[in-house]
Amino acid sequence: MTSDRGWTFWVLVGLLVVGHFVLHLAIGLGATAPDLLTPALLLAARRIRGAVAAGLGLVLGLLQDSLSLDAFGAEAVTLTLLGYLGSRSRDLFVGDGTVFLLVYLFLGKWLHDVIVYALSGVPAQAEPLTWLLVFAPLAAVYTALAGVTAVAAYRSVSGER
Repeated sequence: MTSDRGWTFWVLVGLLVVGHFVLHLAIGLGATAPDLLTPALLLAARRIRGAVAAGLGLVLGLLQDSLSLDAFGAEAVTLTLLGYLGSRSRDLFVGDGTVFLLVYLFLGKWLHDVIVYALSGVPAQAEPLTWLLVFAPLAAVYTALAGVTAVAAYRSVSGER
C-alpha cells in the first residue's frame, strides 16, 4: 500500500476515523457498528515510525475515551500500545495482501479488546472467559472485514494494487 500519492491513503484513514464517530454517535448504532478506529490506527501504523504511531494511537484513544463514562484512559493506553506494535510489525511482516490484512486487523482488534479488558474489566453481561474467547473474536472478525472492505474500496479508487 505504498504509492507516490500518499495523501489518498491519509484520506482513507481520516474517513475511517470520521466514519467511526458518525456510526457510533451521529447515527447512534453504538455497539452494532464496527470499531473503525482500530483499523485506521493499524493501517496508518504500517506507514509511520513507532513514536508517531504511538502518538496517533494516543490521540485516537483520547478521542474515544472522551466519550466513555467509565475506565477513562483504557482506550488511550491500548491504542498507544497498538500503534507502536503495529508500526513494528513492518519489520516482521512484508506485504499488504488481503489475507495478511484480514489476519493483521483481526489480531489487532482482538489484542485491543484483551488489553481494554485487562485495564478496565469485562462487560457485565458475560463471563470473562466467554467474553475473551467468543465475543471479542467475533468483534475482531467484524472489524477486520470492515477494514478490509475499506482498503478494497480505497484500492479500487486509487488504483493501488
